[in-house]
Amino acid sequence: MDIKLLVNITSRAWTLPILAHLHDGVPGRQAPLLSASGASRTAFAQSLAHLTEIGLLERNPRHGHPLRPEFRLTSKGQVVAELAHRVHTVSGDHKSLLRRTWTLPILTTLNDPSRFSIVKHQLGTVTDRALSQSLQTLENHDWVSRTVDGTSRPPHPIYRAINTGQVISEMTRSLITLT
Repeated sequence: MDIKLLVNITSRAWTLPILAHLHDGVPGRQAPLLSASGASRTAFAQSLAHLTEIGLLERNPRHGHPLRPEFRLTSKGQVVAELAHRVHTVSGDHKSLLRRTWTLPILTTLNDPSRFSIVKHQLGTVTDRALSQSLQTLENHDWVSRTVDGTSRPPHPIYRAINTGQVISEMTRSLITLT
């Protein structure tokens, strides 16, 4: 899997919780998944449609009721669902951070200490503002640390994953290839 796919997967707030719950054995029907995730109906429906569109979920053809479809993980979806489950479990009380678009991709790039420009280059489509705000949020929750390298001219900040962020970074880095 590449970093662009991870960015695409996390572009909807409820995709990781849905995948984690499917991995945990929650039935693939909409009502149990909606209840387990805690999402609004609209956001939940958009996330399900997105997961189906990118090939991580498919409708179960053997499920009989057309108005109450059942979804199941594809083979690619099973790999991502296992990762989502592990990340969801490790995140503890900060599961809301995982619903943010850039949290998981940023942590994936921070396996090694990196400058802002390097993280931005690896993520490709992230704006300076979105990256800056996401890094600050992760820093506020002690998932990322920021230090200033004063030996270079001009001085520049160095970001690295710490605590829970480091654990998640190591998990995701093993499955993601960076460009």
